[in-house]
This record gives sequence, structure tokens and C-alpha cells, in this order.
Amino acid sequence: MIGRSPVRVAVNGYGVIGKRVADAVRLQDDMELVGVCDVASDWRLRSLDHKGITLYGASEETARSMNQAGLAVAGTLKALVQAVDIIVDCTPKRVGAANVQHYRARGIKFIVHGGEKHAVTGHSFVADSSFTTAVGRESTRVVSCNTTSIVRTLSALKRAGLLKRARGTLLRRATDPWESDAGGIMNTLVPEGEIPSHQGPDARSVDPELDVVTMAVKVPETLAHLHYWVVQLTRPAEKEEVLQAFRESSRIALIRTADGLTAINTVKELMADLDRPRDNLYEVALWEDMLRTEGDELFYAYMVDNQAIVIPETIDAIRALTGLASDAHSSIARTNASLGIRQRFF
Repeated sequence: MIGRSPVRVAVNGYGVIGKRVADAVRLQDDMELVGVCDVASDWRLRSLDHKGITLYGASEETARSMNQAGLAVAGTLKALVQAVDIIVDCTPKRVGAANVQHYRARGIKFIVHGGEKHAVTGHSFVADSSFTTAVGRESTRVVSCNTTSIVRTLSALKRAGLLKRARGTLLRRATDPWESDAGGIMNTLVPEGEIPSHQGPDARSVDPELDVVTMAVKVPETLAHLHYWVVQLTRPAEKEEVLQAFRESSRIALIRTADGLTAINTVKELMADLDRPRDNLYEVALWEDMLRTEGDELFYAYMVDNQAIVIPETIDAIRALTGLASDAHSSIARTNASLGIRQRFF
């Protein structure tokens, strides 16, 4: 455990998640972003000089390519690892798992993301549920966007004593928006090949007590994911009691179709109107006027921003591993304040 402030942080992989993590680290008064590492040498890294972020290449060869492309490079990943207390690996799946040997050889703490298996770190992280067991560990895995939303919402019901079992259908965006021209699907729906889909078992890697089954289908859009849930409660409950359980979670934002937020594109537009960086929706946006209870059954739907929801969890994971905070409540409050996370948008 490190415990000193500021903690020196590196980000390996400056893509969809990495650039958001880097921005979020820079907003924390108990963290210092030492630098970011990547393999690209194109437009994606051109903004770093403007932001004053130091760039490192993943290898000597990569660093040379970056220099030849006119990018200012401070060194390689090996040098970056020597200069930090913790590294957040945001590289593509399986790349992060391969990088772990370098982090362990240096003896620094590290975080991987949901593309990697639970076995890579032996611990999976969502701040509401597993912060305490992460404190002082060598490493953790911040789970995927969908799994994060599942654990947030089901944990809120569990803490209220309402959760018995949950069954969810996930409509998953086909690709990241910036890659829409290079991949994705058109005029079709692609079901995930197995039931349960991987998100349910992944949620149990965070909380083994969750009785959850998921089904997933890939849809031809890129903005976000949409979840539909049917939950059996421990007893009959009124709608207001369920809504109050969700209000107890600071990272669940209740929205209403009555306000014109009738689709995921309107919610993303609201994030832009609120001047959120990159239109980020860090919260689970759950439709309160759509939610229904029938005896001991609960039905609800929500939106997941696949590019943003894991960012606050990553910041909290840094605090847990390095000892900057010993409890979830203080870290979550601090992260929420820095990122402007709230339970009501207006």
C-alpha cells in the first residue's frame, strides 16, 4: 500500500477508455498523471501536446515511429513503469493480460479492464460492491460497462433487501462511434451465441451472491447499450419503494420519458447540453416513469454509456489499491464531485 498523495499514475492505451481515464485522473487532487503509453502514431495522439500530457511508446520501435510522425516521445513503457506507483491498462483485450508480467516484474500496482478475464487479477471491481476487498491489493479488474451497470443496479436492490433473482436482456451497441466507418452491422440483429451471455457470470465475479441471468443481442447502432430487466423481489413492493432503493445509489440517475428523454440519443444530447466532456454519461440512466411493479415482480429499463460508465470506477479502484481511501463512501463522493456525477440532471 502506498497511501501518499499524490499517487503517480500512468495510463497504458490511449483509446476510448484510456483517454477518458487520463482526463479523469487529471481532475483528482490526490493523483498525478505521469504519462500515457500507446502504439499509434496518428491523429489519436495529436491532442496530447495541447493537453500537456507526456507520451510514451509501447516499445523502442513504436517510439521511433512516433518520432518519425512528429510526435514528442519521452521514452518507452519500460521507462514509464519505472516512474509511477500504479498503471491503468486500457489496451485491447488479451493485450492487457500480456502486459501484466511487466507490471509484476516492476512491482507496481495495476488495473486492467473488463476485456480481460477475472483470473488475470483474481479480483473484480465495482466501487459500490467490492471496494473494501480491493484495498491494498496488487491489482484489480474494473469490469465491463454492462457488468458495471448490472452490479450497480442489482446491488441497490440487494442493499434494500428487495433482490431475489434477476433476468436481463441487453441490447448492445455494435461498435464504438469513432469506428462506425470500419465495422459494425447493418440491417440485422446478432444474438450472443449462448444463454446466459457473459455479463451475468461476470457480475457474479464481483458479487457471488447475485442470482442473475443475462441474454444479449448486438444491434445496429453505436451510441450506447439498452437493458431491460425482470426482477423477482423478496416480497411484494410498491414502485416508490423500489425507486427509493435506486436513489440510494449515487451513480444511478433517474430520468423520465415525460421530459422528452425517450431514447438513448436524447440522453446523449442532454449530456452535450450539460457540457459533459465527450458527452460522457457516467451514471446508469434509468427511466423512472417506465418502471413497474406487479406484486413481487419488478420491470425496468436503463441506458449504459459504454465509453464512460467505468471511468469513475477506475478512479475509485486507484484509490483502493494505493490506500488513498479505505472506504467506498469517501472515495465515491470524491470521484463524483470531481466528475460532476449526479442523480438528477435537472
